[in-house]
This record gives sequence, C-alpha cells and structure tokens, in this order.
Amino acid sequence: MLVTKKAPDFTAAAVLGDNQIAEDFNLYENFGANGTVLFFYPLDFTFVCPSEIIAFDKRLDEFTSRGINVIGVSVDSQFSHFAWKNTKVEDGGIGQVRYPLVADLTKKISKSYEVLINKSIALRGSFLIDKDGTVRHAVINDLPLGRNIDEMIRMVDTMLFTNEHGEVCPAGWSKGDEGMKADSDGVATYLAKHAEDL
Repeated sequence: MLVTKKAPDFTAAAVLGDNQIAEDFNLYENFGANGTVLFFYPLDFTFVCPSEIIAFDKRLDEFTSRGINVIGVSVDSQFSHFAWKNTKVEDGGIGQVRYPLVADLTKKISKSYEVLINKSIALRGSFLIDKDGTVRHAVINDLPLGRNIDEMIRMVDTMLFTNEHGEVCPAGWSKGDEGMKADSDGVATYLAKHAEDL
C-alpha cells in the first residue's frame, strides 16, 4: 500500500507528447509544479485502454492548469506506444495524446507500484503523487473496469485544497466547497451545517 509513502522512482524509455522517444524518462524529473498523476493500463491496442487514455488527454488542460502532469505506463515498448499514437482513433489507435507514455518492458515499474498481475500486465492503477513525491491517493481497478477521470480531477482539487488551507475535505467535497477543521469542534460545526447534504 503506497498511500502516504514516497512514490517509487523510475527511469525508462517513453514516447513524449510531441512523439519524441526519450530513452531516459525519469518520473521525478517530470513532475508538474504541484505533482503528478501516474496511471497504469494493461496493453496497447486493446479495448478499454484507449477510452481511458483519450479521456485523460481530453482533460489534460484541467490537470496542467492545476500544476499536475499526467503520465501513462504499460508493459509495452516505446515503439508500440509510438505506433498506437500514430494510428487513427477510428482504426483502433489513440491519436496524438499530449502526455508521455512510459515503456515498462521489464515490468519493474508495475511491480513496484503493486499493480502487476500474473507477472504479465498491469491492472488499471491510478496514483496521485504530491509535489514532494508522496502518494496521496491510489485506486486500482480490475481489468474490465474503466476508471473515472473526473474523480481523479476531484481528488487533485482535494489535495491542493488541503495543502493550501490545512483543512480536511469531507465526503463528496468538490472545488469551491467549504472545508472542515481537523478537530472535534470543526467536525461538529461542519456536520451541523451540512449533515443533510451528505
């Protein structure tokens, strides 16, 4: 369980957003100002994966406007990533997604994030990593279950809010909502005002 711990660092080959291939892409050197969303998917040229990868790309500006970089990882090679990016969506490709896709051919990265299944492919793991490298949120889906990108944006907002204000975020909290003081008086005050909304 990686939440509250430092994200395992790695250096690996990757296809960058501009289609360049970097042989020594390093996780920590590619953080945004406020951190990173690192997500794992099973394989290139599959079925659920492109929907998630394209969904991340469609919301990429929402992440980058919050100072968060997005990085994808699978056990495929950088050349497979490159080919998939350069295959049209209507032909089963992902098109020109704008964030890096990392090659985990050795499966060491997937193993270090505890998402490797059957020693072969990664489950759908998503990790929100704070700017200091601490994993603040993690969710791992089984292979058939596609993830919710909007929920990850909400979790980014909760992390940024707690980092800035030192308050905690109650159930269902969204950007712009009131936070809660992390003490018994703060909880009682919040619940008195919002219990019916929960």
